[in-house]
Amino acid sequence: MNDKQIPSHAFSSSDTAINLLGGRPDCPFMPVFGAPQVMFERGQGTQLWDVNGKRYLDFLCGIAVTSLGHAHPVVAAAIAHQANTLLHVSNFFANPVATQTAIMVDKLLGGGGQVFFCNSGAEANEAGFKLARKFGGRGRHVVVSALGSFHGRTLAALAATGQPAKHEPFAPMPEGFRHVVFNDLDSLVAALDPTVAAVLLETVQGEGGVIPASVEYLQAVRKICTERGILLMIDEVQTGFARTGKWFGFQHAGIDPDVVMLAKAMGNGMPIGALWAKKEVASVFEPGDHGSTFSGTALATAAARATMQLMIDMDAPTVATRRGAELTAKLRTIDAVIEVRGRGLLLAAELRPELDAKKVATQLLEQGLVVNGVTSHALRFAPPLTVSTAEIDEAIEILKKVLG
Repeated sequence: MNDKQIPSHAFSSSDTAINLLGGRPDCPFMPVFGAPQVMFERGQGTQLWDVNGKRYLDFLCGIAVTSLGHAHPVVAAAIAHQANTLLHVSNFFANPVATQTAIMVDKLLGGGGQVFFCNSGAEANEAGFKLARKFGGRGRHVVVSALGSFHGRTLAALAATGQPAKHEPFAPMPEGFRHVVFNDLDSLVAALDPTVAAVLLETVQGEGGVIPASVEYLQAVRKICTERGILLMIDEVQTGFARTGKWFGFQHAGIDPDVVMLAKAMGNGMPIGALWAKKEVASVFEPGDHGSTFSGTALATAAARATMQLMIDMDAPTVATRRGAELTAKLRTIDAVIEVRGRGLLLAAELRPELDAKKVATQLLEQGLVVNGVTSHALRFAPPLTVSTAEIDEAIEILKKVLG
């Protein structure tokens, strides 16, 4: 197609473009996400603006991704500088940005590990499954995860996800995955036989309804895995990088995992993920065992390096704890909210049983507040760590208006 054949509306951000996304036959996207309700074209901090100029408060953060807010000037400058310096050279060669970023990730996780960069949380989990199988050896390859969990939508990550309804359209699932009741130690122990190589857990089940694992449960799982020589793998894709009030969710329990999966907030919107493992575990990998063309690109790791440094400078865990406590207290003043759960700035507000959270989320969007109905009766809140008291108050007023 030459330039003259490109329709004049192809790059429009008008209502016509929104209609293209709204389920029309000429929509350019595969129908895997459903029809979006809004088309956003600009963001700044906690605020978003749609193509019609309407302003919104973003209390979802791209599902816990833009933890420093939209268009953070320092992250934007780091991306622009790197885009004008070096984007990509492949993994036949090294680049200093990825090396420095890997060192930062390892230090935040306590040191003594090695990093594999990828592009998403699902990819981090996929790499973790291969690492577990190589570590366990033939005949010891099973990964045990929890019912209600979410680990991604690639085939193996979906198999690890403890939501059978999501498996059905793609059955049969890959062999080697087993699910147990979350926060139930007896259920876990019953599933551990000599074929198990690893246990994979989230410290807070985000898609499962923002359900935290208890400290006692995580500590007991660590002890059992150590006794049986089983890897403890922690999926920190949604909870990592200060979201819960600690740098990583497992730190609330004071445990030391063998493998950690990371993504989302790591690049403040730049697609990047990582698998971290203790050196003695990572050492089972050999050249050719795993890889990715875009592993550790200078562009993505430049965004991650800038994001992590900003979080370190602002003492992000302390900020998330303080703002999380503030948002929790104010959510509890709303009559329609019967429970607030979660950690830090990853929260769910359970609504009265007669209220449909999905419909409420749509009504809130119409009033300018972005959240999502994570279950049929619970709203998920994951605002930027940089959210202000004034913005929290504004969000609460919108909630009170919609919920009566």
